[in-house]
Order: sequence, then structure tokens, then C-alpha cells
Amino acid sequence: MSNAVETDRVEHDPVRTNVIETREVCRYFGTEEMQVIALDHVSLTIEKGEFTAIIGPSGSGKTTLLHLIGGLDNPSSGTIELSGENIATMSGTQLADFRRDHIGFIFQAYNLIPVLSAEENIEYIMLLQGISADRRKKRVQEMLAMVGLEGMGARRPAQLSGGQQQRVAVARAMASHPDIILADEPTANLDTKTGISLLDVMRDLNEQHNMTFVFSTHDEKIMERATRLIHLRDGAVEKDERK
Repeated sequence: MSNAVETDRVEHDPVRTNVIETREVCRYFGTEEMQVIALDHVSLTIEKGEFTAIIGPSGSGKTTLLHLIGGLDNPSSGTIELSGENIATMSGTQLADFRRDHIGFIFQAYNLIPVLSAEENIEYIMLLQGISADRRKKRVQEMLAMVGLEGMGARRPAQLSGGQQQRVAVARAMASHPDIILADEPTANLDTKTGISLLDVMRDLNEQHNMTFVFSTHDEKIMERATRLIHLRDGAVEKDERK
């Protein structure tokens, strides 16, 4: 178990409005002779409360950019600041702790722990943060209510539908009160009706709780609901439009 000091970190810098700022970010793969440019000098800012979709054709760099923003990969050059901290220079341990406390992830494949119940999956990150059992229990129930899964907390992932599992993943992403939630094709494995229902949940969370969402997606349903579309092509920002 973690020996972390108990915290209930909710408030962040009230002055800061920029959650993400990338400056001239490049990401190359392969050798110099066979180099692939995945991202080419990408500079952008994501502000608190945005509901942003990163879009573009396959191979445009969407997922690479999302992974860099989330600290799952390091840039070849450039800087990435999340809540004022340059995550590109952090050590592995520093970055892991920072991700835990500041970033929520939603993946296409749900990535729930199969032997844990929905409640336990949501609670797990708070356990790592050292939050007390009473606070964890209260927050888990709040998260389940927010995503419309009241009464289902005792079920394991195999006992839930795909849409319900992804709702658990959304609740888990929110549990640590992160600065930003990153979602990589979150509706890809869901049917249209379920996908729309899930997106409506996330849009409501964005509007009612000012939660910041950034999606990497091909899904037209997400693009319709996003308030900002960042178009990537060949690793560069082709267009950045706000609705």
C-alpha cells in the first residue's frame, strides 16, 4: 500500500486558466535514416473547462499528442506544461505521481481491473493517494451517481455492459479530481445509442462541474458536441476552431 499522506486535493491554482500548454512539440520515431515524424512543432493551449476534440485522419498524430499531454510518452523536443509543471522533464516516479494526482484517463478498451468491483475500480486511485476510507466511500458513491450507475457498485466488469464499463471508467477518471480528463476514442467499442448516452454524461459533467475534457477521436458524435476542434494532419495543427 502507498504510504502517501492523506489528502483530499480538490482546489488548484484559482488564477491559472491554462491546464495544458505545448510549445513547439515534436515527436519522432525510428532512426535518422528511417525517421517518422509523428508530431511536427505543435503549439497549443487548453484552458480549464474546455470540451476539446483532437481530430484528423489515421496517422495524423492524434493519439501521439494525447499520450504526450498525458505523460504516457516523452516528446523528442519542445515543452509540455500541465498546470504549470513541465512534465517533459520529470523523472519516471515524479511523472507517475503527477499523472495520478492531475490527469484522468479514459481508454477505448475501458482498462478496468476485472477482479475488482465497479466501486473498487473507482476507489483504487484514491487509495494510492492516501485518502481516508470514509472519504473514498463517499466520493465513490458521488461518482457512481454522476455517471448514472447507482446501485451497481458491487458488480464486477464482466457483469456490466460495455457502456456501463465505460461509465465506470469515466467515474474512475474523475475520482482523483484531476485537472484534465484525456479520452482516447472512448466510444469506439460502443453502439451508437450507448455512445451518445455516454457522451451526454461527459458533456453534463463538463457543463455542470467545469471538468476539462480532451478527446482523440474519429467519432462524429464527439465532434458535434465538442466546443473546440483541433485538426491534425501529418503531425501538425492544420486548423483550430472554436464553436
